[in-house]
Amino acid sequence: MSVVQSRRLLNIISLIGIACSISLTIYFYHLGVFNDMNSLQQLVGNSPLAGPLIFILIQIIQVVIPIIPGGISLAAGVLIFGPYWGFLYNYIGICIGSLILFLLGRHYGKPLIQHLVSDKVYQKYNHWLDDQSRFEKMFTLAIFFPVAPDDALCLMASLTNISFKKYGAIIFLAKPASIFLYSLALLQGGSLLSHLLVH
Repeated sequence: MSVVQSRRLLNIISLIGIACSISLTIYFYHLGVFNDMNSLQQLVGNSPLAGPLIFILIQIIQVVIPIIPGGISLAAGVLIFGPYWGFLYNYIGICIGSLILFLLGRHYGKPLIQHLVSDKVYQKYNHWLDDQSRFEKMFTLAIFFPVAPDDALCLMASLTNISFKKYGAIIFLAKPASIFLYSLALLQGGSLLSHLLVH
């Protein structure tokens, strides 16, 4: 297979993936899983095997196509599956989504990133891109602590020279801390949060 054919195949696969993601997003939106805790719980809570897989898929989608704040879906994972399994499913979904986001950004470049990231956020973090070494340090800290727009920074990371391997290592090693901090906060105020989400 030639280089041109390989690129064409990758483009087709990428477009199919995007189309499937959009279709699933629309389907889940119509089911109400993005704004109704009860709908989400009914969808993923009835099957011990399919439920976690569907939830992980929803987490992947919400990272790639940010319909709801990440904290809401993290909360849902903990409340539906408990602190341990909820943490694991959140971690798997968010990591996969973050890897996909990076690959999309690297493949489609700045036009896609500026379309998905608000101009305010882009301008706020754009200066990080001027220094590769500094960006990697700041990016790692941002992923480690849940204080920055992770999804936007994942996209912006694709504009740097950071390798996919190094990016993946940062995501896999730093993400557990922010997910754990969210989960810990949820465990401390779980009943209140559950009440707020349901209502």
